[in-house]
Amino acid sequence: MLIYAVADIHGSAFHMESIRNTVLKEKPDVLVVAGDLSGHFSSGAREVVSFLETLDLPVLAILGNTDGKAARKLLNDAPGITDLHMKCAKVQGARFVGAGGAVPVPFRSRLALFEKGMVQRLEGLMEPGCALVVHPPPFGAADRVLGRFNAGSRSVAALVERGRPAVCICGHIHENAGMAMSGETLVVNCAMGRTSAGALIRLERGAAPDCRMAAP
Repeated sequence: MLIYAVADIHGSAFHMESIRNTVLKEKPDVLVVAGDLSGHFSSGAREVVSFLETLDLPVLAILGNTDGKAARKLLNDAPGITDLHMKCAKVQGARFVGAGGAVPVPFRSRLALFEKGMVQRLEGLMEPGCALVVHPPPFGAADRVLGRFNAGSRSVAALVERGRPAVCICGHIHENAGMAMSGETLVVNCAMGRTSAGALIRLERGAAPDCRMAAP
C-alpha cells in the first residue's frame, strides 16, 4: 500500500496544488494529513477541507496546534474524510491510529495539556506494525529546531517505544522534515514547505516501511 502523508498545509494554495499534483502522479491508496490544515485561528480550514473532499481517494486526518473547533466540525461533516483523533481505521488491511492536537512549549511538544489519559487510550488502540499518526514528532527523532535542540514529544516517544508501530507519521517541526528511526519505528516528519510536498510511504505487511520525500 502506498501512503501519501502531509502535514502543515496551513491553508496554503501552493501546498494544496502540490498535493493535487502528487496524487495525480503517484496515485496513492490513502492520503494521511498529520495536522495543521489551517493557519492560526483556523484560517483557511474550510478551503483545505473542501479541497481534500475533491480528491478521489480515502483521507485520514487529525488536527494540529493551529486547528480549532471549527476545523474539527468541518472534518466531521466532510464525506470521504475520516477524523482519526483517538480512533483506529483500516485501509487495505493496514491499521492507522491517530491523535490530534499539540501544545508547543519551549523546546518541547505535548499532545495536550493533560495527556496521560489520552496516551493510555492510544496504547489500547495500537498494535505492533500499525501506523501512528500524530502532529508532534517523538522526542529525539525528526524534531530538531535551530539545528541543535530536540523539541518533540516525550509522550509520543513513549507510545512509539511501547506500541511498536511500523511508522509514526507526524509534522509540526517544519525545519526538520524528513525521516529518522526511533527504535525499530520509522518516523516520517511530512511537514510541507517550499522544498517538500510531504512523503510517500510504502507499507506492506511483514516488510519494513519504505519512504521517500515528495518534491513540490
